[in-house]
Amino acid sequence: MIDLETPLKGKRTYFRNILKPSKKLGYCLGDCWDYHKGCLDSLLWREGGESIYLRMPFNVLEGELDRPNAYIQFDKPYVIKHVVNTGLDKNASALGAASGFSQFQKPLDKDGLIKDKNEWEDLGEQAVDTIMKHIHFDGKEHTN
Repeated sequence: MIDLETPLKGKRTYFRNILKPSKKLGYCLGDCWDYHKGCLDSLLWREGGESIYLRMPFNVLEGELDRPNAYIQFDKPYVIKHVVNTGLDKNASALGAASGFSQFQKPLDKDGLIKDKNEWEDLGEQAVDTIMKHIHFDGKEHTN
């Protein structure tokens, strides 16, 4: 994992302000969300079973995340690498695999070693700068 030093940390906005711009730029709401926190994820690179993502976590300060009027504050973004097994899961039942119940395997390494950290740090920071140009922030920044 590579922590990124960007001006995003502490920025506040409404969830509705990130929906269209993030989708347009290829981001999705990460699977780790709940009503009080979430993250925007973007695939930076993929080859075989290895993927490198930009993750921009945020906390919900008011409301609930499934509502456009949820008020959010971004935390420090980071780059992370996931390594998955692209072969068949030998422990999965044939019925489960055929019916889709075993569709996804656990990553072999959910925080894999990232080579060329400076390159990925630069690419991650550039991606954060790009999306920040498309989001309306309310100006009520708070940093800890």
